Amino acid sequence: MNVETGGRIARWRQAGAERRAANAAANLGRQPPFPGRWVSGVALICGPILLMTGILLRSQFHYFFPDQLAAYTRHPTLITVSYACFASGVVLLWPAVMTLAQRIAATSPLWGIWGGCLVIVGLFTRTFQFGTDHLAFHLTDSLGLQTMINAIDAYYLAWRDTHWHPFRSLSGPAFFGWMVLAIGAYRSGALGLGRSIALGLMSALAIGTLKGTEPQSVIAAGGLCVALIPLGISLLRSGPPPSRRAIIWIIVLVAWLVFGATLGPTLAPFTRG
Repeated sequence: MNVETGGRIARWRQAGAERRAANAAANLGRQPPFPGRWVSGVALICGPILLMTGILLRSQFHYFFPDQLAAYTRHPTLITVSYACFASGVVLLWPAVMTLAQRIAATSPLWGIWGGCLVIVGLFTRTFQFGTDHLAFHLTDSLGLQTMINAIDAYYLAWRDTHWHPFRSLSGPAFFGWMVLAIGAYRSGALGLGRSIALGLMSALAIGTLKGTEPQSVIAAGGLCVALIPLGISLLRSGPPPSRRAIIWIIVLVAWLVFGATLGPTLAPFTRG
């Protein structure tokens, strides 16, 4: 390595360090106004973990939709948990991405706005696709495996021939939105080069009805964990613990959710008109 090349590398490293320092100074003492530090921190940690959990749980089965439906008929609980974890991770990623976008916007407003908006739109598209997954699995129970394989095959053909639909048109941001966000994270100094590249790997995650696990799925989710989990941990450590009042409300909310989940089906016949 000659002296000129070494000097360029040194200047590049210095510029990166200055960007990260400027972003850290801009975000110093600045908590996410919405949805708040605790929701953001938990989402940054749990979103990627749930996404990876869902991907790994179904990794033993071939990714194409007939194999996913066949896996459901043999292992209904495992596949249901896998898809539920994946969908929950996608839902938790919107506050996580919003938090990262706010940190990017502190020094690079346009990159933060465009990257955050594109990725969040892509997350909503993935949530829409999960609805078709959920319906397909439940109809498999009543209509049978082969009938649903034929139905999903027909659905793919119909979806391909659909000239316009909001979530068909917005499938693109599910891929290139992550690249925009990753570039913004690096240029703004919100993330270093390594974690920015890891974040951009999410553009390799496939989208569509009954998409199983491919090798790039694990790589994409792994990159997301590397990029976001340390940020969530540092965010939770940057302030005081939740107040007693907040803890009480959390307990009440969890108890209400458990009550609804356990007794809701039992009370349903009595609530019908």
